[in-house]
Amino acid sequence: AQLVESGGGLVQAGGSLNLSCVASGSAFSINPMGWYRQAPGKQRELVATITASGHRTNYLDSVKGRFTISRDNAKNTMYLQMNGLKPEDTAVYYCYALDIGTTQFGSWGPGTQVTVST
Repeated sequence: AQLVESGGGLVQAGGSLNLSCVASGSAFSINPMGWYRQAPGKQRELVATITASGHRTNYLDSVKGRFTISRDNAKNTMYLQMNGLKPEDTAVYYCYALDIGTTQFGSWGPGTQVTVST
């Protein structure tokens, strides 16, 4: 299975973006998933997670109340609605399984760049 992210862009602080992650194959609907991000010179961090059913979510403290993760298993797609964006949210955003050691999804996708200007 493969994952492809989209929806990033350049926005002003306070703006919004909605990221999408489209998965191929059958592994997506049975796996808890996450959105990750990596800023230049920093380690990749887990931003938001969602259970396979989509009923439970968790967020990095710094994005709570601003970001919303969701998924549509019928469409093999996961979303990250980002509101109230801040310059510190600038990063490349990736989607992947919550279990990053899994072999079900192969390599990480290219990610999508989010840049928030002041």
